Amino acid sequence: MELNILTICYLIASVTFILGLKMLSNPAKARRGPRPPWLHRLLPHVPTLQRSCAVIAIAGMEGALPSVIGGLVACPVFAVPTSVGYGASLGGIAALLGMLNSCANSVSVVNIDNGYGAGCIASMINHL
Repeated sequence: MELNILTICYLIASVTFILGLKMLSNPAKARRGPRPPWLHRLLPHVPTLQRSCAVIAIAGMEGALPSVIGGLVACPVFAVPTSVGYGASLGGIAALLGMLNSCANSVSVVNIDNGYGAGCIASMINHL
């Protein structure tokens, strides 16, 4: 049951992000990332991520995915923690704190479930 809720939250955040980009007149390309985001499942997507102007990483659990992506790409990475996760996610607080403690230079964190905010920031950078 928890996996279904997590999938629904992921889809809502993704759709909100895409709609935000379309309303701001930006090209939008979203790709559902590897689930669960183990490194060997992420590696085939690295060339696509490296061609991007900005990456929005939506993650729960411990929120490590944006840091990993930040180490693989040269563009800004916007980390969006989700409120639903496995174990003691504490409503997204665990993922938020993990993302805020990232050592990757290019990672910026928005609030829990704020895919729209991440999309707006990515749009502003895309227009520079």
